[in-house]
Amino acid sequence: MSETQIREFWSAHPCGDDLFGSPDGSDHSHYEAFFSRYDAEKYRLESHIPRCLDGLDLKGRRVLEIGLGQGSEAEQIIRRGASWTGVDLTGTAVQRTRARLELRRLPFEAVHLASVLDLPFPDASFDVVFSHGVLHHVPEIQKAQREIRRVMRPDGALVVMVYARWSLNYLVAIGLVRRAALLAAYPLVRSGVLRQPRGLLRAHVDNAARQGLFSYLRMEDFIHRNTDGPENPYSRVYDLRRLHQDFPDFTVTRAEKHFMHAPPIPVHGFPGARAMGWHLWARLSPADH
Repeated sequence: MSETQIREFWSAHPCGDDLFGSPDGSDHSHYEAFFSRYDAEKYRLESHIPRCLDGLDLKGRRVLEIGLGQGSEAEQIIRRGASWTGVDLTGTAVQRTRARLELRRLPFEAVHLASVLDLPFPDASFDVVFSHGVLHHVPEIQKAQREIRRVMRPDGALVVMVYARWSLNYLVAIGLVRRAALLAAYPLVRSGVLRQPRGLLRAHVDNAARQGLFSYLRMEDFIHRNTDGPENPYSRVYDLRRLHQDFPDFTVTRAEKHFMHAPPIPVHGFPGARAMGWHLWARLSPADH
């Protein structure tokens, strides 16, 4: 798995476009309505995000955000008084985030097209490094965390959201329901009994036909294609053990889960997110501090 493949996927599938659409037109005048619509829907579904950001000490601190999406969290961080810098692997995310901040006249230091594997900053540049829903898509995660540690001040903090292994989504929706559905549908599609399956089912059947059904159904492979669409090249899920394993230059000081999300199981808004939520928020400190 190469960084080029990951860049190509996220360039073609900007975060959230599949759910909320993309801005019409190429100039910035089309973005304002899009950002308002996007944020309203995003924070309706993920209302915990502003609350989690409220719990961070951001005012007056230099914050680096890794992975920008549509710039929603960048705006939230800046409005909480941080001096914000952002990096993303894709030009689309950089362009849209810069457009958002300029349209809304929000102050920021810089937005860079850059890789987390090679951050364009001097050592000890930032008080906080923040990354929401990004680092679980980085295969070379130990190299990435070394770069993050390098640009962080000795008393700094890394705040991440990564997908949770001990979640209803991973264990039941992906691990049982979706695999069983594909196992049942695959012979019907391949034999022609089910002639024209559409959307996600068709894409998963095609993936399984190329790779081999039982190889594709192994969780270490199936997880990649069941977090951000069947074309997504790489995803990983985390618990505390894996956080310690993949971030050896850091110590986990706090971790909590949010967001009951397990499609096709209709559980959004149900209680139990702290036990079985899909989003694992973790705060980490440099291990040598």
